Amino acid sequence: MTCLPVNYEMLIAFEGLDQSGKQTQVGRLARHLRARHHRVETLEFPVYNTPIGSEIRAALEGARSFPPDVLQLLFVANRGELRSEIETWLTEGAYVLCDRYASSSVAYGEAQELDPAWLRDIQHFLPQPDLTVLLDIPPSVAAARKQRGRDRFEQDLPLLARVRDSYLRQAREGKWVTVDASQGKDEVAMAIRGALRARVKE
Repeated sequence: MTCLPVNYEMLIAFEGLDQSGKQTQVGRLARHLRARHHRVETLEFPVYNTPIGSEIRAALEGARSFPPDVLQLLFVANRGELRSEIETWLTEGAYVLCDRYASSSVAYGEAQELDPAWLRDIQHFLPQPDLTVLLDIPPSVAAARKQRGRDRFEQDLPLLARVRDSYLRQAREGKWVTVDASQGKDEVAMAIRGALRARVKE
C-alpha cells in the first residue's frame, strides 16, 4: 500500500445524510492514520458547546424558530468559531477530518429554496477542503437506521430527498469522492482510504 507522507496537512470533509456513517468513517480513518504516525484532529459539526452551537441545538430540538436563511447563517458562524483552530492544525501539519462542513449548508439550504451560490459565497472565509467524501444513502435508509430521537430535519423525508439531490449535484461539480454508504462499513472504509491515497499522489 502507498504510504501517506507524515506532516501532510489536509482538510477532509465528510458529507451526507444523517445515519450515512460519517461519524463511523471519520473515526475509522482517524485510527488508520494515527496508526501510521500521522497527527489527526477531528471535528463534528455543528459543535454544540459554543454560544452559537447552543442556539443551533435549541432550533433543531424545536425550542427556537429561525427562518432557513438565519439558521444556515448560524451553521456557518458555528464553523467560523472553529476556523482559527482548523487553520492552526493545518499549519502544524495535521490531517483535519470534519463530520459535516461547508457543503452541508449548501445542501440543506438549497433544499429549503435558498440560493446555493450565496451559501457557498458566505463561506469563502473558511479553510476549504482538500478532499470531500460524500457518503450517499437514500432517505429511506437513513430513516430505517434511526427510528427514534430524530430531529426536525431527520423527520422530513421529502426534504432529505432534496438534500441528497443537492449533495449529488455538488459532488459531480466539485469532483468529490462519492461512496455508496449502504455497503458494509469495511467496504466504505477501504473506498475512502483508496480515494485519499489517490488524492495525495496527485
